[in-house]
Amino acid sequence: MKKILSLYVTFIIISSISTLAQAAARDTIKIVGSSTVYPFATVVAERFGKKTEFNTPVIESTGSGGGLKLFCKGIGVEHPDITNASRRIKQSEIDSCAKAGINEITEIKIGYDGIVIANSRKGQNLSLTKRQIFLALSPMIPSPSGKEVLVANPNKTWSDVDASLPNIAIEVLGPPPSSGTRDAFAELAMEGGCKTFKWLADIKKQDKNRYKSICRSVREDGPYIEVGENDNLIVSKLNANPNALGVFGYSFLDQNSDTIQGSMVDGALPTFENIADGTYKVSRPLYFYVKNAHASSIPGIKQYVREFTSKGAIGQSGYLSDKGLIPMPNSEYKEFASAGKKLTPLMGL
Repeated sequence: MKKILSLYVTFIIISSISTLAQAAARDTIKIVGSSTVYPFATVVAERFGKKTEFNTPVIESTGSGGGLKLFCKGIGVEHPDITNASRRIKQSEIDSCAKAGINEITEIKIGYDGIVIANSRKGQNLSLTKRQIFLALSPMIPSPSGKEVLVANPNKTWSDVDASLPNIAIEVLGPPPSSGTRDAFAELAMEGGCKTFKWLADIKKQDKNRYKSICRSVREDGPYIEVGENDNLIVSKLNANPNALGVFGYSFLDQNSDTIQGSMVDGALPTFENIADGTYKVSRPLYFYVKNAHASSIPGIKQYVREFTSKGAIGQSGYLSDKGLIPMPNSEYKEFASAGKKLTPLMGL
């Protein structure tokens, strides 16, 4: 009997130690997701860690799709509390979360960002149209003969795309399909150029899936080079090769404007003012998502969200605008600041 009692007490002690160790391992907020939102979230996290009694959140740049996949795996200390996204969550991802028991998610929009096509200041600054971008990077393009048929993209240089462009090889460094930046680039720039061909735009009425396949695909035969989720790596590669172009968020152009320059797209430069007033059309909203079930068990989540949604951070004169974030209009700001304060669950798309 004593032996059994001793084993039981030992089991309780080991279980308690294990539980305490697990809890101790997660007294810090865990955040994953978008490489574009990462620098903004890092600034907020560092300020939060300095001005509160909570630990500085740990942030991992996994890309929007990768972050949402990790976020939606389940509830518990082994899973992330928050995921950053440079696109809105998809219904399929909400469904995936629900299957894992994650039924309450708070959606926070933090502002806007431009998708920039840029190169080294040592290279020639380009002025492009969305149509030219599509003709440079789509795997299938309208036949140069003028017939309404698609052919494998033969363009190797920018001058092949348009004689007014320089005779240099098409080399565009950008993110992989798991990236929200890639999604936005495909939708805003590639599709934007595709639908300037009326017969391609008309396909959408007949077959939406075929239309998306044609208009949002990016060629895989060399001119577009996937460089992972690290936008800083793209910037360094641009400085090493003045003829290459890179695709990334405006904040990286803003932070590296001494060495790289943004290309004009459809007559507009990617500037803070042009993105804010809608003149520069290749822009998108930025988000983060909170797992509400973790808010009561992981210390500091509610306070971190309030810091991130404060006027001092994402308001019109917030400190994140100095880092390249384009603030929301005041009406939008109030909506998401309220959602952040109350952790109002997203009801669906």
